[in-house]
Amino acid sequence: MTTIAGEGRQDTPTDEQRQGKRGLQALNFFMADMQAGIGPFLGVFLQQRGWTAGPIGTVMTAGGIAGMLMTAPAGAFIDHTEKKRLVVIVTGIATVVASLLILLSQSAWVVTVSQVATAIAGAAIGPAVAGMTLGIVRQKGFNAQNGRNQAWNHAGNMIGAGLSGYLGYRFGMPAIFYLAAVFGVLAIITVLTIPESAIDHRAARGLEGKGDGEEDGGGKAEGLRALLSNKPMLILAAALACFHLGNGAMLPLYGLAVVGAGKGNAALFVAQTVVVAQAVMIVASLAAMRMASGKGYWLVMLISFAALPLRGALAGTFIEQWGVWPVQALDGIGAGLQSVAVPGLVACLLNGTGRVNVGQGAVMTVQGVGASLSPAIGGWLAQALGYHVAFYVLGSFALISIALWIGFAGTLRPACAGARDSEGDDAQ
Repeated sequence: MTTIAGEGRQDTPTDEQRQGKRGLQALNFFMADMQAGIGPFLGVFLQQRGWTAGPIGTVMTAGGIAGMLMTAPAGAFIDHTEKKRLVVIVTGIATVVASLLILLSQSAWVVTVSQVATAIAGAAIGPAVAGMTLGIVRQKGFNAQNGRNQAWNHAGNMIGAGLSGYLGYRFGMPAIFYLAAVFGVLAIITVLTIPESAIDHRAARGLEGKGDGEEDGGGKAEGLRALLSNKPMLILAAALACFHLGNGAMLPLYGLAVVGAGKGNAALFVAQTVVVAQAVMIVASLAAMRMASGKGYWLVMLISFAALPLRGALAGTFIEQWGVWPVQALDGIGAGLQSVAVPGLVACLLNGTGRVNVGQGAVMTVQGVGASLSPAIGGWLAQALGYHVAFYVLGSFALISIALWIGFAGTLRPACAGARDSEGDDAQ
C-alpha cells in the first residue's frame, strides 16, 4: 500500500476501508425506511382518522421547515465533529421515538412534534453519511461509492415499502410505524460496523490535499455564505428549490387522490407508489454514476428536472390505480439521478475548502424551502380546486428549473465537467 504523506490518500484500500464501504451500503439500506418510509403512508393514516388534505399538508410542511432550518447547522457540525457515527445513532433513536409517538396520539400537536423530530433527524443523517463516505473513499472515489450508496438506499426504500404495504394490508396501518422503528434500530446497529479508524475526518470535510498546519477557514457555520459566494452552487440551489416545490407533494397527494376516490386499498396502493419509484431509482442512481464519470453532471441534472413536468401532466390526467406506474417511474428517474448528482457536484465544487458538509447542508436548506412548502401548496390546491389542477400546477414549477439550467449552461457546464474530471470512476 502506498500512502501520500499529508493527504491521507491510499492507492489500495485497507481492510478497514473495505469494511467501511460495506457498512455504508448496509447503513444506506436500513436508513432508507427510517428516513422516508412513514412519509408516504402518513397522509393516508391521518386521512383515515378524520384529517383533511389541507391540515395534512400543513403538518408535513411544519416538519419540512424544521428540517430545512437544521440542514446548514447540521452540516457545519458534521464538518467539525469526529463522532459522525454517534450522530447516526442519535438520529436513529429520534426516528424510532417519533414513529411510536404518532401511534399513541393523532392530535395535531403530537403529529407536528413527531414530524419536526423526524425532519431534524433527517437533516443530520444525510450530511453525516455523506461525510463518512468522503472520509472513507476520498474525493476520487466519492462518485462511485455515492452511486452505490444511493442504489442500496433506494433498494431499502423499495423493500421497506413492500413490507409496509403487506403489513398494513394484513395487520393495519399501525404496523407500518412499527416497521419503521425496526429499520431505525437496524440502522443503529449497522453504523457500528463501520470502523471509526477507516474515516479520515479531514477528507470528510473536503480538506484532502491540504497540509495539517494549513488554515481551513475557522470553525463557524458558513453554509449560506459558502453557497452565495459560489455561482454554480447558487444556480444549483435555486433550480432544486423550484423542482422540490413541485415534487415534494406529488407522492403523498397522488396517494390521497386515488385512495380518496375509492380506487385502491390504502396501504397496498401507497406501498406500490413507493416500490415502483424506488425500483426505478436503483437503476437511475447507477446510471447517474456512470453518466457523471463520463459526461459530467450537467446532463444528469437536466434529465432529472425534465421528468417532473411530464409526471405532473400524467398525474393530473390519470388519477387511476394503474397510473402509479408511469407517474412513479418518472419520480424514480428524477429523484434517482439527483440522489447521485447533487452530493457529488457539491463535493467537487467545495473540495479543499473544509466546508463540504456545510455546503451539502446549505444546498439542502435552499431546496428544502421548496420541499417544505410543497405539501401545503399541494394540499390546499387540491382542497380548493381539485387534484387535477393541483398536479398540473405542481409539475409546472420544474419548468423554472429547466430554464435556469439551460439559461446558465455556460456557467454550469465547466463546473459539472470539473466534477467529472476530479472524481472519476472508482472501480475499487
